[in-house]
Amino acid sequence: MAQHSNPPTKQRKNTATGHAQYSESRRRFIKSVGVSSLAAATTGSGLGAAWAESPSRETPEASGDEPSDGQTRITFKINGRERQLDVAPNVILLDAIRDRLQLTGTKKGCDHGQCGACTVHVNGTSINSCLSLAVMHDGDEITTVEGLADGDTLHPIQQAFLEEDAYQCGYCTSGQMMSATAVLADSRIGSSDADVREAMSGNICRCGAYKNILAAIQSTRGNV
Repeated sequence: MAQHSNPPTKQRKNTATGHAQYSESRRRFIKSVGVSSLAAATTGSGLGAAWAESPSRETPEASGDEPSDGQTRITFKINGRERQLDVAPNVILLDAIRDRLQLTGTKKGCDHGQCGACTVHVNGTSINSCLSLAVMHDGDEITTVEGLADGDTLHPIQQAFLEEDAYQCGYCTSGQMMSATAVLADSRIGSSDADVREAMSGNICRCGAYKNILAAIQSTRGNV
């Protein structure tokens, strides 16, 4: 596999852990990119939850006794909060999440179910939200990357992605994390590196950070 070429980054080796330690300025930059999606890379401290709850960031939800002509009213729970939307029959779940609910941590990648950037959990199962119609999810429970952190406390997989430097451009990171948490929670999937690679094969990292992503997943095993 071709290796992605990056500008040299000043780093030093932690003799205790063997992990690369990056400059404080780089670490601060990474954290500033934002948690909700880790969208550009990773982190954020509860920003996702705050964003999801902020009225100023939300599109008005369904109103009135009946939906408008040509629309269907659906109700689902997303990141622990019940939401109600009126949607056209052809609106995909990904667009409802991003455009209507402004939860933009879930990324719009290929729109063909091939890259995994749009991965979310529905009733505990990871799916490509670009391949699923919103109307199919009335009554479902959905989790997006914004729902992983517990307030200011990062989910173990988020912390592991930070520590293992398991991202570069960050666009695929939210989908990688959502798939990774599902893999770790599925007892049918083996724990070997080969098993994890196979289970994660639906998530593409165009930067080629697969080795670090695998390390992040394996280091989180037993902590979720």
